[in-house]
Amino acid sequence: MTKGILYLIPTVLAENTAERVLSPQIKEIIAHTDHFFVEELRTARRFISSLKTGKVIENLHFYELSKKTPEAQVRTYIKILEGGHNAGVISEAGCPGVADPGSAVVRLAHKAGIRVVPLVGPSSILLALMASGFSGQSFVFHGYLPIDRKGRIERIKQLEKAAQELKQTQIFMETPFRNNQMLEDILAQAQPQTQLCIAANLTSPDERLQTKTVGEWRKTKLDLHKIPTIFLLF
Repeated sequence: MTKGILYLIPTVLAENTAERVLSPQIKEIIAHTDHFFVEELRTARRFISSLKTGKVIENLHFYELSKKTPEAQVRTYIKILEGGHNAGVISEAGCPGVADPGSAVVRLAHKAGIRVVPLVGPSSILLALMASGFSGQSFVFHGYLPIDRKGRIERIKQLEKAAQELKQTQIFMETPFRNNQMLEDILAQAQPQTQLCIAANLTSPDERLQTKTVGEWRKTKLDLHKIPTIFLLF
């Protein structure tokens, strides 16, 4: 029996932007796929419905793939592919497998000899890096920094030192409702000459993406509360 294909399906970063930021291939693949491994069921169903593929949502099969999903359960998803069915991985936003639990099923798919096909779509991490003006030859994405303030401050200092000594772009993020605390700590702890890029609400009409020194940012009033944001130091 021919094994199915695992498609990595990007979603939008901002609402009502699908026509501008998604490849037509994504709609085509979804139109011919009935099984989806998704980070958040409601978001995935709404996303597929918005594409108007003609699919009846109730006839599709959705399987949870969050950071809490046990590996034993993820292994059962591989059996769907081994049975000849194609399946798609859909993240909460952006590209699956990048700062996303979708990597778990991708890893097992490779072990099972299943073809994995990444589709073109928006990644907030790469979009921010592209537009930062920082090094795209040497960069590190750190995901989320420590939640406790002491640990967060120590990590910020470490990243600033790495950026300066290695000439390496340091990329990280925060849960949107803690963005202002993150920004406050960066501006308080980093050196005035350190370059900071803030990329907020990428691809949306009110996108804000700007690079300044920390000293310059200290003179700027900015409210990032509950706004998806990527931070870059250099």
